[in-house]
Amino acid sequence: MASSGAEIHFLGAKTFGSSPLKPASSVREVSFAGMIKPNMASFGLPKSKLNIYSKISQRFTIGPRMVMSDVFGVNICRMNLEAEGRKPIVKSNAEGQRMMPVVVTCAANRNGLAEAKLIVLVIGGGGREHALCYALQQSPSCAAVLCAPGNAGISRSGDATCIPDLNIFDSTDVISFCQNQGVGLIVVGPEAPLVAGLANDLVKAGIPTFGPSSEAAALEGSKNFMKSLCCKYGIPTAKYQSFTDAAAAKHFVKEQGAPVVIKADGLAAGKGVIVAMTLDEAYEAVDSMLVRGDFGSAGFRIIVEEYLEGEEASFFALVDGENAIPLESAQDHKRVGDGDTGPNTGGMGAYSPAPILTKELQSLVMKSIILPTVKGMAAEGCKYVGVLYAGLMIEKKSGLPKLIEYNVRFGDPECQVLMMRLESDLAQVLLAACEGKLAGVSLNWSPGSAMVVVMASNGYPGKYKKGTVIRNIDKAEHSSPSVKVFHAGTALDSDEHFIAVGGRVLGVAASGRDLQGARDRAYQAVEQIEWPGGFFRRDIGWRALLQKHSSL
Repeated sequence: MASSGAEIHFLGAKTFGSSPLKPASSVREVSFAGMIKPNMASFGLPKSKLNIYSKISQRFTIGPRMVMSDVFGVNICRMNLEAEGRKPIVKSNAEGQRMMPVVVTCAANRNGLAEAKLIVLVIGGGGREHALCYALQQSPSCAAVLCAPGNAGISRSGDATCIPDLNIFDSTDVISFCQNQGVGLIVVGPEAPLVAGLANDLVKAGIPTFGPSSEAAALEGSKNFMKSLCCKYGIPTAKYQSFTDAAAAKHFVKEQGAPVVIKADGLAAGKGVIVAMTLDEAYEAVDSMLVRGDFGSAGFRIIVEEYLEGEEASFFALVDGENAIPLESAQDHKRVGDGDTGPNTGGMGAYSPAPILTKELQSLVMKSIILPTVKGMAAEGCKYVGVLYAGLMIEKKSGLPKLIEYNVRFGDPECQVLMMRLESDLAQVLLAACEGKLAGVSLNWSPGSAMVVVMASNGYPGKYKKGTVIRNIDKAEHSSPSVKVFHAGTALDSDEHFIAVGGRVLGVAASGRDLQGARDRAYQAVEQIEWPGGFFRRDIGWRALLQKHSSL
């Protein structure tokens, strides 16, 4: 799509997306009473009512509710303010319609018809969602990016307009909001709303939604379901047994010996996997889940799984129900400490591409793991639409990939490095997945590398203090054009300072010509941030860099 000049997009203008617009063939800009100004109070309306959202100085999305009107061969906007009880300072056109002063530019496609751009709503409020908002904001087909609930960092960055009061677990509220605001695509970030059935209700309401149904989300919501699917369709994975009785589980653990892996069956915020190196550690893990109930309902059933030795890698594929296309490779660091020591976390850093996932291995993963899963889910009557995140172990003894787990959303922090490298129009690709049109789609990626270093609150993944002040985030982000700071758990205090309100708080990402270059920039940016209440790993990417140096 070709466009020129300023573009103005209006939240809630349903006709903007429901019928072709008529471009002015010989006039690029048509002005009515002057150009729109960032200071919207000049139109007699308070800023609190206008909700000005701007990422680029020439792109605005404004409210309250708008009504489209075709005048003089171009589409302009008539503000419906009667319900607000206000009289805008505007002029009238020849038909007596009160018009807001705007400059309208038509964006024409190859057929000479203007194409409507998507308003996208991202569900969630962590670092993954910030990365998705960042990539969507770069999408040529995206008019505006909204994020619910979002967080202070996402809002302050300008990568999306946050909607903190929208209840993402209330389908009725989400559907009403989308219909009123003309949302054309929803991207669901976290797994909990998916398992709860949000995508089911949105799709039923006719809203394109990137994310699986609750039935398909059981791939992550129940490890027992995932393991059963693997067994039925011949997908390579670790040997296992499931238990609800602690004594039986411990008996099996004793038979298998240590090391062994104990997993809570349900969702446990990334903390339901314990790699027990001794029998005592394994017995304690069993008791924590089945006896003491430390993981709540997620631990009412557990999986006891063989320990696989090798190197972990993350593999992502976009799925439209029948077709799947791979994303670039990435690898994260689960352990909290340098040298991959200490307890597991949600992820302390990541990089892309991952050298361990060669092109040959990627092809094998698609053939032996991803495609059988997609076909198996369809055969089970729950077609999968969304992103499949396969946690893999590349076995040391065989060099072959085995499936450790599935996640039904983009990984965090892997999503950050993938979005740093993506060059394709993310909004169009995700919409194609929703419409079952991924066949033949290919993605473009930057040729270099990207890395993200996670900064977490002291004490994480255990108890940590909230409310510690973080300074110089802007300084870090401005240290290089290749640096981007993603916010996962930040808020603003009464003095407008960023404070930490989560375990993993920031993801400092950077791109470079190679992994070493990306790493240098990321850590240089991290050093700019003043946060005594936080910590980070200093060795992200060490395996890949060691592999590179050993091959020289």
